[in-house]
Amino acid sequence: MRLRALLDTDALGLTLLGGEDELDRTVRGVMTTDLRDPSRYLSGGELVLTGLAWRRDPGDSEPFVRLLAGAGVAALGAGEAELGSIPDDLIAACVRHRLPLFAVHESVAFATITEHVVRQVSGERAGDLAAVVDRHRRMMTSGPAGGGPDVVLDLLGTDLDLRAWVLSPAGRLIADSKVSGPAPAPEVCAALAAEHLMAARTGRRGPHRVAVGGTTYSLFPVRASGRTAPQGGSRDVRETLLSDWLLAVEADAGDWPAERLDLLQGVTQLIAVERDRRDAARTVRRRLAEEVLELVQSGAAPTEIAARLRVAAPVLLPGLGAAPHWQVVVARVDWAGGEVEGGPVAQALLEEILVDPLLTGPEHSDRIAVAHTGDEAIALVPLPAVSSEHDGSETGILAEKLLAVVRDPLSAGLDDDGRLTIGVSAPVHSAEGLRGALEEARHARRVAAARPGRVCAAGHQELASHVLLLPFVPDDVRRAFTARLLDPLRDYDRRHRAELIPTLEAFLECDGSWTRCATRLHLHVNTLRYRVGRIEQLTGRDLSRLEDKLDFFLALRMS
Repeated sequence: MRLRALLDTDALGLTLLGGEDELDRTVRGVMTTDLRDPSRYLSGGELVLTGLAWRRDPGDSEPFVRLLAGAGVAALGAGEAELGSIPDDLIAACVRHRLPLFAVHESVAFATITEHVVRQVSGERAGDLAAVVDRHRRMMTSGPAGGGPDVVLDLLGTDLDLRAWVLSPAGRLIADSKVSGPAPAPEVCAALAAEHLMAARTGRRGPHRVAVGGTTYSLFPVRASGRTAPQGGSRDVRETLLSDWLLAVEADAGDWPAERLDLLQGVTQLIAVERDRRDAARTVRRRLAEEVLELVQSGAAPTEIAARLRVAAPVLLPGLGAAPHWQVVVARVDWAGGEVEGGPVAQALLEEILVDPLLTGPEHSDRIAVAHTGDEAIALVPLPAVSSEHDGSETGILAEKLLAVVRDPLSAGLDDDGRLTIGVSAPVHSAEGLRGALEEARHARRVAAARPGRVCAAGHQELASHVLLLPFVPDDVRRAFTARLLDPLRDYDRRHRAELIPTLEAFLECDGSWTRCATRLHLHVNTLRYRVGRIEQLTGRDLSRLEDKLDFFLALRMS
């Protein structure tokens, strides 16, 4: 389709601000972005839509437009919702680079324009897709989100007799059709996700045909339009592999005509519109998580953290009268070679997997706030308030259950060069507990990292024993601690053969019982008292004090 046709469509709310001589340019696609440099995601011929969030001052317009023009885009559409009107510096930059510029009225959603372009471009290749998209557009007019991907899947079922589902990379059911029977069992969804991730890691283009449980499926990647790699580009698939949705169709696409394949590719673009909308909505929750965690890590007063939590609670759990409990989950993704930053991958992944796999739809993940720093992602998960009559049973996210859901599919995506480790804290009921919960989750993640496997998780329950904690004490700290307590005893034993170290071990193992320890060592109690006194004299410690007993106990375990 041509730009002139877009301008002539009143429902799109476009106003031409420059580039009248270029309206015969052909539009081959559409991309929504607020990146300062989106060029690596462009292949040419796109209508680029932007909300202008990248523009911080007038000097930003020139480099942005220059990059778009260099990538060969067809035109730029700028939304009026953010600034009220299109800045003059952006208009001037577009004129200099001969890039047609449209103003998008604030009442028009980018999703409406995206779907119109997809419908027109794909309609030139496949008449059946145009019919499906047209029906979808009519059904979308009642709400800004357009009914979500479920509507598109219903149309596939009614118009084309295709059973289809949208899945997360861990196999959670995002959307299903209400007209084509029950969705696959959770284990089938997980197997389909694993097959998709394995195929994607090989670099094969979709759709991927697989057989699970005697049924053949065709798997189509669903990538958010702002994160799609350019045609022939070199972007590393690992950057988005573990967060991209997939469309699973119960059919063998191997014998489909080109028109039918175009149809399904167009449907994935429509579903990607919903994915983009959801990703944009996550911005607020991510910012809330960053603010809360920055306060927690900087040692802010609990009252200040509590005030921020009161702001976050209505956003994450709308309708709850009482402030919820909170749980912290820490995840880290490590790739061999270090070329791919793990933090954003872990952040997107936590937003997908911290949801009950039996719950469908994207809205359940809208209650998860995740921030990332470096290769680490931190999730702040709200929980309903726990009753005062709580019976002690486990609540919230459990590491072992989470691991059981995600291990198989995500291990396939991590292949032999990636690793995911997760730590889960206990629920806390106040701002005072968040700092401890964060440290607990981080320590649990280090416990998980010490285990073998591509995907490992550990929970707060596993931190109850000192045996799990000792391996994570830095070597220099271990050496200094044990030397200060035990070296005087070892030196004395070498000189006098007094066996103070064995005596100390036995005394602690007998819980400080003089009688039991003397019996074990075949000593008179007075001899035992003499040795213990010598230990206290050499070290300056008092073995009648719990703190000193504990220090000796840990020193012996670390030595």
